[in-house]
Amino acid sequence: MKQGTQGSAGTTAGEAAPAAGAARSRFRVPAQPAAGAADRRRDADGAGEGSARGEHTHGEPVLPRPRPAVRRSSVRGQILTALRTALVTGDLRPGEVYSGPVLAERFGVSATPVREAMQQLAQEGAVEVVPNRGFRVVERSPRELAELAEVRALIEVPVMLRLARTVPPERWAGLRPLAEATVRAASSGCRATYADADRAFHSAVLALAGNQQLVGVAEELHRRAQWPLVGGGAPGGGTRAELIADAHEHTALLDALIAGDLDVVRALVGEHFNGAE
Repeated sequence: MKQGTQGSAGTTAGEAAPAAGAARSRFRVPAQPAAGAADRRRDADGAGEGSARGEHTHGEPVLPRPRPAVRRSSVRGQILTALRTALVTGDLRPGEVYSGPVLAERFGVSATPVREAMQQLAQEGAVEVVPNRGFRVVERSPRELAELAEVRALIEVPVMLRLARTVPPERWAGLRPLAEATVRAASSGCRATYADADRAFHSAVLALAGNQQLVGVAEELHRRAQWPLVGGGAPGGGTRAELIADAHEHTALLDALIAGDLDVVRALVGEHFNGAE
């Protein structure tokens, strides 16, 4: 993630370019198209359209179309997603400080959307601001992970057990594709892919309660539980075999929910959150 040092005097520009390109490609965000001449003419022409139709009868100014702001928001969202992935994979290392300009160069964008995305991560507790330097990735301990698992269990376990008694089997069966997606993601060995699939399954289960506030709080806790530990270790292990075992707990839980076997559901939910992912 850190900038590379300058090549030796004997290294040609043609030899250095591929290496620099490879360093940036992992974090590159697709370029956003600039407004063309036709778009600019349309904006200029549109400024008078409202007056011609009598829509602006009180002399208020006509606001320009917010296309640049929409594009920036899109870039910021893509970068936020990429940074969250880098947190899960450990590409953003706990304790390290990263500056907006350096990350922006890696992404191939300006520093502004990168800083905005990092500010969002600071609000979520993933990074902390280091004045005049950038953002430091928060160092998390196994104790913090255990605390997150405990809070998640306090929120999710009672909801799952209540849903197990009230949701009909066919609605549980509708979650089968999401459970199977976690198994495929685990089999790939990619922790970031599994993290996304894991959150999607848990969120879909909780969504059956019809409480979006519950889903939002649980998803934020879940995401924080997936960040790397001090030293770059993955919560709950993170090897391919461990991810597959965790994913199969999802399918086993779904089988028990469809069958209405509350004793098995209770045992599986407790086991899943004891080693919460």
